[in-house]
Amino acid sequence: QVQLVESGGGLVTAGGSLSLSCTAPKHIISAYAMGWFRQAPGKEREPVAGIGWSGESTFYADSVKGRATISKDNAKTTVYLQMHSLKPEDTAVYYCAAAIGLGTFYHGNGMDYWGKGTSVTVSS
Repeated sequence: QVQLVESGGGLVTAGGSLSLSCTAPKHIISAYAMGWFRQAPGKEREPVAGIGWSGESTFYADSVKGRATISKDNAKTTVYLQMHSLKPEDTAVYYCAAAIGLGTFYHGNGMDYWGKGTSVTVSS
């Protein structure tokens, strides 16, 4: 069973920054596009950012563009999401996910693997 394990969530003050990590099996992180989704209370899950298997291509949702950076370290089998200038509307459970193609992150349908999520709360 493939496990994606997120870490790094917590309580952050508006304007602050956070760094999330997602560890994955080596055969997943080296061959799959990986990224992040989030689900705010009472809202549908939405894509946040994705990175292609080679690390050369990235995707960012408009809501985080310019405030987020996604990266990966195959040696550490970890994908990172760094965000700054956080807003209360960034409050959500953040999920790590993997898919064969980066394009899947644009709509979020058909992801192959999901993590269990890590909660981020941004206080005003």
